[in-house]
Amino acid sequence: MRLYPAIDIRNGQCVRLRQGQFHDAEVYSHSPLKIAKLWEASGASYIHIVDLDGALAGHSMNEEVIKGIVANVEIPVQTGGGIRTLKDIETKLSLGVSRVIIGTKAVEDPKFVKEAVSLFGPEKIVVGIDAKQGMVAIHGWEQVSDYKAVTLALQMKEYGVQTIVYTDISRDGMLQGPNIEHTAEMVHATGLSVIASGGVSSMKDLEAVSQIPVAGAIIGKALYENKLNLRNAIEQFEKNE
Repeated sequence: MRLYPAIDIRNGQCVRLRQGQFHDAEVYSHSPLKIAKLWEASGASYIHIVDLDGALAGHSMNEEVIKGIVANVEIPVQTGGGIRTLKDIETKLSLGVSRVIIGTKAVEDPKFVKEAVSLFGPEKIVVGIDAKQGMVAIHGWEQVSDYKAVTLALQMKEYGVQTIVYTDISRDGMLQGPNIEHTAEMVHATGLSVIASGGVSSMKDLEAVSQIPVAGAIIGKALYENKLNLRNAIEQFEKNE
């Protein structure tokens, strides 16, 4: 199980939201690059970056910050937030980003994902499925769609997607543990490579998601609040595979 330390960027700063609420953001660092280097030094093999402003605006807002991170770390980076066009994907990949995460656009125009996978390859395209009570949320988590999370995932699988990031918004930033039931349903119903996100707060939580089993887990607030030591977690769950 690969562990993905998260860097959420708003106004050029590293922040964490609670349950996806943009008005409830806590700034943890004025330098996302400094945080990225810290995660790399702690043994991370991949970094997960979200452009929160981009997710809300519908277009990239923190591109220079992301570019700076990619240029100054040796490990791969995946990023999402405001990816709405093929040009957006192309631009991110040209910065050196390894994987681009498509969220809102996958719900509003599923065939866009099919085209993206065809053009860039399934190894470059990840679909982010963010859910509230099993229903997909879009536009920076501000709106809940009529799509069931599993239904969307199965459609994405038909279009060639191999990897999804599944986030339970009600757990995100709350340090209350991941939604094991819904995450397990996603894994077993789709057969996709699922990266679990939202609520991981302890080694016990990582143990629980590793048993589902998921392909990866994103860790955010638990790292910033020193609830989890990234190096120790990587040693236990990533390097011993």
